[in-house]
Amino acid sequence: MGITNSNKVLSQQKMSCRDTVKVTLALTAAPDILTNPTDIALVLDRSGSMQGATLENMKMGAKTFIDIIAESTGGAGSGQIGSGSRIGVVSFSDTAVDNTPLITSTETLKEAVDSLVAAGSTNHADAFATAAALFDYSSANARVIVLFTDGKTTSGPPPAPVAAATRAKGVTIYCIGLLGTDGIDVNALNEWASDPDTAHVAVTPSAEDLEKLFAELALNISKTGATNVVIHEVLEPDFAIDSVLPPNYGTATVLDSHSLRWNIPALGVTGSESAVLEFLVRHTADDPGTKLVNRSITYSDKEGNVVSFPQPVVSVECNWVVQPEKCPEPVSFTVEGCEDSVVLDMGSICQSGLGRIIQLDVTIKNVCPGKRLALAAILSEVDDAGNEYSRGFKTFTIPAQTGSRCRDVQVKCIPFVVPEDIRPSEGPCGSICAQRRFKARFITHSIDTDFYCCHI
Repeated sequence: MGITNSNKVLSQQKMSCRDTVKVTLALTAAPDILTNPTDIALVLDRSGSMQGATLENMKMGAKTFIDIIAESTGGAGSGQIGSGSRIGVVSFSDTAVDNTPLITSTETLKEAVDSLVAAGSTNHADAFATAAALFDYSSANARVIVLFTDGKTTSGPPPAPVAAATRAKGVTIYCIGLLGTDGIDVNALNEWASDPDTAHVAVTPSAEDLEKLFAELALNISKTGATNVVIHEVLEPDFAIDSVLPPNYGTATVLDSHSLRWNIPALGVTGSESAVLEFLVRHTADDPGTKLVNRSITYSDKEGNVVSFPQPVVSVECNWVVQPEKCPEPVSFTVEGCEDSVVLDMGSICQSGLGRIIQLDVTIKNVCPGKRLALAAILSEVDDAGNEYSRGFKTFTIPAQTGSRCRDVQVKCIPFVVPEDIRPSEGPCGSICAQRRFKARFITHSIDTDFYCCHI
């Protein structure tokens, strides 16, 4: 089945300049057998040479094979082989018998394996014929024979023509060989099995390796969704990688501030599996607009799955903020050790300190890039008769904005101090209880220009 889903999402659709956004990459894979049901004939040698530990190791391997196929088809925990696949057990010595038809019950299949007793000669031809007879050739299911043997053919007709006829019906044949006491003809196994031999024949000199070989073959038949996965992500220049969370599958490596690589050894091994990688990226530019976060993302795996990821965009909002005047510094004083009080003689003062602080913000519209501005802020107070009194005048140089186009520039936090003792019709010690009315005016123009007077 391979890769069943790939996705890329952002945690938000809008962000501010220099802010971060979380990127989530997700990949789901499933083994092929989930969507391609397979009928499997498990053909097991019970000839006399299999007596003792060899037979027990073969039984362990066969039961492990059954468990892996059950898990790969979504039947783990239910005691059943799922998704339409089935297994049948055939055993052989002088002749072959079908110990079970093609069924889904893992318990019945394992009981059939456990019941095998070693005795007699080795008839491979009858083993292939009996296994081939299990299949319903009108079914859409794929058909597979897994044959295990520990010796050469010692009875019955030549097995090669029977194996060839079985393959001609669309049956894939795998062979597992143990170099037993009778010796084994590896060339014969290669002749019986489907091509290529390297993918369909496995031979071991040790019975202790049988469980491993059966397990590997079960995984091969179920066909892991993807192996040796490499995902390479490259960000746009406006963004940089801020941090990467460990993925639930594989490892993620930051290559530089704009790129990372995600490696997953295998995904979709025994069922549908989803891998997730989350990382934070920071906007590092000054330009607003709707932006792609990644410049490119490439995918590769050993199976050759073709995968593409969405390319989500984020709306970046950038206000050019200028704070030309800092808050006043506090006045510090010290209390010496062992002193639990300090008395300061401030003298006699009026409550002029209860005056107002007025803080103004203003937005200058359509400022061209690369142009410094001169800004004047003028504050006046109006009395009951409509007369104006100057209360403050400030001028600033506004740095040039570095965007690619004209934009609004916001100037923030222009403070004016208006003590109560300068309020119209008020004595030297005023009060903050009365209402005061003000007017503010702003004047601005560009400082920089490319105009020069003509030389006469």
